[in-house]
Amino acid sequence: MLKDLRRQAIAASLFQPGTLRQAIERMGFVQADPIRAPARAQDLILRHRVKDYRVGDLERHYHRLGLEEDRFYAHGFMPQSTWRLLPSRAKRRLTTLEKRVLEIAATQERIHPSDLEVYFGRKRAVNGWGGLSKATTRALHFLHHHGFLRVAGREAGIRVYEATPQTRDPLEPSERLRQLILIVASILGPLSDRSLRATLGFLTIRGPALKSLRSAIPTLIESGELAHATVDGERYLWRADRIVSNRPNETVRFLSPFDPLVWDRRRFEAFWGWQYRFEAYVPAPKRKLGYYAMPLLWRDDVIGWVNASNQAGKLTVKPGFMKAKPRESAFRQEFKAEVARLHAFLQKRTSARGS
Repeated sequence: MLKDLRRQAIAASLFQPGTLRQAIERMGFVQADPIRAPARAQDLILRHRVKDYRVGDLERHYHRLGLEEDRFYAHGFMPQSTWRLLPSRAKRRLTTLEKRVLEIAATQERIHPSDLEVYFGRKRAVNGWGGLSKATTRALHFLHHHGFLRVAGREAGIRVYEATPQTRDPLEPSERLRQLILIVASILGPLSDRSLRATLGFLTIRGPALKSLRSAIPTLIESGELAHATVDGERYLWRADRIVSNRPNETVRFLSPFDPLVWDRRRFEAFWGWQYRFEAYVPAPKRKLGYYAMPLLWRDDVIGWVNASNQAGKLTVKPGFMKAKPRESAFRQEFKAEVARLHAFLQKRTSARGS
């Protein structure tokens, strides 16, 4: 049964690649991370799910696709259909600086953080990580977090904002919760009851809504919208309309540390039999896997990891194995093919392509 769940997770998550628009609509959310080792998480995630995807394609087509950048269960990119479901965040009274930044943003089509230097200079403030950042940049982040501004796009990786023109469609709370559960179950399923509740907790589902969650899951199972199976005393849930044939997967994939297949670390250990951890913020002497170790998927098993570096256009990929290294020629051929795919992905496009 566990093997079936693993194959279900792989086949449902690594679906047939299509256009960028199709992939984002199907997924409902793509997590973001700024580290480039060898590329940002959002690009590494999408390269497996978008045909001929190249690094930076999401940034290039963001505005045209009408996407939103916001916090779901993590920070990332999403279609407006997901964005409109996000619970409203508690608002405090705006500071004088925040009010002024909002007034300026309302008069401009798009506003880059550097545009505000004309009005406010380069005053610095302590950010949420204990470091220093521009006070105006912090104000932009706050106004975005609370829905006053939206991310209109990015320039060289830096967010560019505009005043939020639209309001989110009013939804009855139980319907909002139903749709949120189905999106999370679609992205991360099969996942355990415990993990589903924990993930929805990142969406600030608290109080009465949390009580509703306890009854919402059985209701979705009864209606047939959620499928389920129990393995080793743990009940796993996934969207019933995403059940796929459990055909063996004969491909090597280097996955982002934030890929939906490996995001739930509890499920990772249960499914693949070893403990993976993201070590970019671990002191170098204490790292066991590497700064940006990418889980290595072969067939229906994650057997180890790779560390990849791309210096001056030369790609170096070094594998490590938690399980026995496969000896068959099929693995060696597929490993080389994945290195080639990664190298092609890292080559920026010279002209815009359709999505």
